[in-house]
Amino acid sequence: MRWVDELDEDAEHAVGELLTAARAADGRPEETDPARGGRHLLVHDSGVLAGYAHLDTSGDAFGHQVSELIVHPDHRRRGIGTRLARALIEQVPAKLRVWAHGDHPAAARIAERLGFSRARELLIMHTPVRDDWPEPAPPPGISLRTFVPGQDERAVIEVNARAFDWHPEQGSLTVDELRATETENWFDPAGFFLAVREDRRVAGFHWTKVHQPNPRRFGGEPVGEVYVVGVDPAAQGGGLGKVLTTAGLRYLREKGLKQVILYVEGDNAPAVAVYRRLGFAQLESDVQYAFR
Repeated sequence: MRWVDELDEDAEHAVGELLTAARAADGRPEETDPARGGRHLLVHDSGVLAGYAHLDTSGDAFGHQVSELIVHPDHRRRGIGTRLARALIEQVPAKLRVWAHGDHPAAARIAERLGFSRARELLIMHTPVRDDWPEPAPPPGISLRTFVPGQDERAVIEVNARAFDWHPEQGSLTVDELRATETENWFDPAGFFLAVREDRRVAGFHWTKVHQPNPRRFGGEPVGEVYVVGVDPAAQGGGLGKVLTTAGLRYLREKGLKQVILYVEGDNAPAVAVYRRLGFAQLESDVQYAFR
């Protein structure tokens, strides 16, 4: 077992293979490219990479260092997950958070054994594409248009910061990070909807995403995502979130997608209620465990 601050070419390849194997077995993680930045914990068994953890040392908006750990499917039930978790505790003895994707029972057992508490639940909700999603009808003084790269980044980030000032990750998104996302293959400004006031100020947005096929999930078909819906607090309470959501859902339907997912905090009851009325049901959940 060893910590490294940067993966060399061989280690990056090995981590990529481990993540791909985990995805083939579990359907997760969605991304199989090794994480950048932070620190990396590698566990080898007979020269083979058997376990991996990434530690985001920059932390979330509340000062927690956040980790994800994965054990190769061929090396599970050998105590490697527990070893990884113990090493994370030694590295970060306070304000540590660790994600367990899929709320796996093995992760719950490790957490209980080592003194972690269940701190956060992220629901993954799903719906087949529906024909009854209504035509979006913005409230008076609001119109919808799509995002213009090079023009709208700062306005979106300002709304995002106000809408998600309570969120550990989303609220800290920066203009530079948004611009970097625009270079990703999946980014499509035609699926990025803005609600704009008569004075041209942005009141809210809905950013959609399309995931490429995953053989272990959703029948191996591409799937749409309600990626981020953000409404300025000054414009909340008038149904603008639902208007933006339905605009994006109809767009994903028009692209020929058959299924849509979204991620929502388990304790965000108003948002969960809106999504249920639009046909979404809980599919699974991710749990974040806290150590002190």
